[in-house]
Parts: sequence; structure tokens; C-alpha cells
Amino acid sequence: MRLRFLHLAAAVVASTGIFFSSHGIFEIPVANAAERVVLRYRIFRQSVSVAELSRFAETGELSRSLRSNLARAGQDPATVRRYLTEPVKVNPIFLDRLLNSPVGNTLLDEVSQVIYTPSRRADRQALRAALVLSARDGQVSLIEVLQNYPTREVQVDGDRLEVAYRQLRRLSGNIQDILNRGGRVRDLLNQIS
Repeated sequence: MRLRFLHLAAAVVASTGIFFSSHGIFEIPVANAAERVVLRYRIFRQSVSVAELSRFAETGELSRSLRSNLARAGQDPATVRRYLTEPVKVNPIFLDRLLNSPVGNTLLDEVSQVIYTPSRRADRQALRAALVLSARDGQVSLIEVLQNYPTREVQVDGDRLEVAYRQLRRLSGNIQDILNRGGRVRDLLNQIS
């Protein structure tokens, strides 16, 4: 119970910047969401704003710099856009539970090889927060994860963007399997009682 409270308290501080202490209430500055995405493709890297990448994801409109970078990387813009925007359905409650389990930690570690913090510290925690925030509407997309990433800058291995997308799809399948098994167990218990 105490551990859950600490997770909740950390989430409140991280999301609102409000810190309660015996000396009163303090507001601390926090980065609520990523402002820049550093796209890494093979030997070069390019920083783009989250707004610029979001505009591309929503409308298909490429900025000059993004068009140039995708061309240099040999990436098809339509494919990149699909990986960024295709939603994966999730149950937010089960997602949270799964991501706080050993299986979830393994999955987070795998996806953190593609989407990670600039310092490479607390990648798992940052990704977990971004996924949980993104799942509030019952689905997750990579662009939402980038928009909700809790550091000012997020690094993305563009060559492996498809890997991150496939991991999200796998996550959705795992949650659905758990829900299906849970439904069968409930059905059996209902038949017995």
C-alpha cells in the first residue's frame, strides 16, 4: 500500500510540479512533455520540434528539414507516418499493471533501445510514464508517446522505429490475452457459484 502511495505521490509531483512538505506547498519547475525529438539515422542526427513531428503525423505535411532528413536517411515518409500514427488499443488500467511487472519491465527495456532519454538514465521510468499518459483514451500511438515523454528532449533511433511500433502491438496483444484469460476465469467462477 505504501509503495502505491509513493508511486502516486511521484506521479503528482512529476505531472503537476507541486511538492508538499511539512514546511508548506512548493511548486517546482518540471518538463511536462518533450519539446524536441532527436531523430538518429545511421551516422547523422537531427533535432526537430515535437510540434513539427506532430504536424507531420496529423496532416502528412513535411517541413523542409524533416523532408530533407528523411530523404537522407532513405526513409519513406508515408511509412514513418504510419508507424507514428497507427493506434494500438489498450486498457489503461491493465497497461499500468503490466508495465509495473517483470514482463512490463522487459518490454520497456526493449522499447527503450529505440525511444530514450538524452542521458540514457531512467529510460524505463520515462517510457512507462509516457505510455500510461498516452493510454488514457484507450489507445496508444508512437506520436502520443513522444508528445507525452516526460523530458524536454527525447532521442529516437529512426532506423528502428518499426521495432518500437511492433513492440507496442505486442504489448496490446499481451494485454488482450490477459483480459481474455481473466474473462475465462470469471466465467468459470460464475458457473461454479
